[in-house]
Amino acid sequence: MSVGDATLIETYLEAASIEDAASDNTLIAYRADLDLYIGFLAGRGHSLLDAETTDVEAFIAGLAAEGYAAATQARRLSAIRQLHKFLYTEGRRADDPTAQVDRPRTRRPLPKVLSVEEVGRLMDVVALAAAEPLDDQAEALRRARFSAMLETLYASGLRVSELVSLPAGAIREGTAAMTVRGKGAKDRLVPIGDKARAAVLAYRRLLKASGRHAGSPFLFPASSEAGHVTRQSFARELKDAAARLGISPEKVSPHVLRHAFASHLLQNGADLRVVQELLGHADIGTTEIYTHVLEHRLAALVADHHPLSER
Repeated sequence: MSVGDATLIETYLEAASIEDAASDNTLIAYRADLDLYIGFLAGRGHSLLDAETTDVEAFIAGLAAEGYAAATQARRLSAIRQLHKFLYTEGRRADDPTAQVDRPRTRRPLPKVLSVEEVGRLMDVVALAAAEPLDDQAEALRRARFSAMLETLYASGLRVSELVSLPAGAIREGTAAMTVRGKGAKDRLVPIGDKARAAVLAYRRLLKASGRHAGSPFLFPASSEAGHVTRQSFARELKDAAARLGISPEKVSPHVLRHAFASHLLQNGADLRVVQELLGHADIGTTEIYTHVLEHRLAALVADHHPLSER
C-alpha cells in the first residue's frame, strides 16, 4: 500500500463526506473496501494512478473465487468506481479504468409485501383501539400515537428512521405534503393523505391536552434518549398489533409497510419514476425491485385489452 494511494483515498473520503454527506458508517465501509483494493494493486505492482481495467477485473474475480457473494462484489466495485470517478474528475487521471467493468450480477430477493386487505385490517383495528375511550391517559396517548404513526407510514412510504424523527411542525391543518430529509441529507416532498393527517392531528390534540412533552421538537415525542419514539419500539408495537390479528409477526415490519406503499401504488397505475421520488431512492435501480408488480400489471393489461387475447 503506497503512501500516495492512502493519501488519495483520504482526499476522496473527505470529499464524499462534505459533498455527498456520506454517513460515518458509509465512510468506514468505503475505507475498508478501498484499502483492500489498493493492497491488491500493490501486489500487482500498480497504484491508483496507473491501475488498468484488467486490474479491477482481476480484483473482482478474486473476490468471486474466494466465495464472496455477488452483492459484496458489487458493493466493493461501487466503492472503486466512485474513487476512480473522483480521480478522473479531479484531473488526477486521464481515464477511468472501471468504465468498462461489468457489474456482478446479483439476484435481489423480492420484498415481503402485505396485501391491501391485510394492511386495511391492521390499520382499522389500530384506529378503533385509538378511538376507544380510556381512563388511562398514558395508554390512550400510546394508542393514538401508534395509529398516527402507522397511518403516516403507509400514506407516505417513509423510512422508519425518517418517520420517528419527523419535526413537530411536519403535519398541520391543511398539510397536503411534507418535506422529508432522507439519506445524504437530501430533502424530498412527500404527499400526506387526509386519513393520516387526521390521525396525526387527533394525536397531537390529545398530547397537548395532556401537557406531556411540551416544547418537544418532534412530531412523535417519547421519553427516550433521542427524545422521540425509537425505531425499535415502533417495530415492536407493529409486530404485536399484527400478531393480535393473526398475521405472522415475521411478515410485518416498518420496512414491509414501506414496500407495501410502493407496491400498492404501482398496482394501481403509478409510474416507477414517481415511486422512486417518493421513496427517496437516488438510483432507479433500487426501485426496480418492484418490477415484478409492473410485470403482473402489464400482463393483465394485455389480457384485458389486446384484440387477440381471447383467441
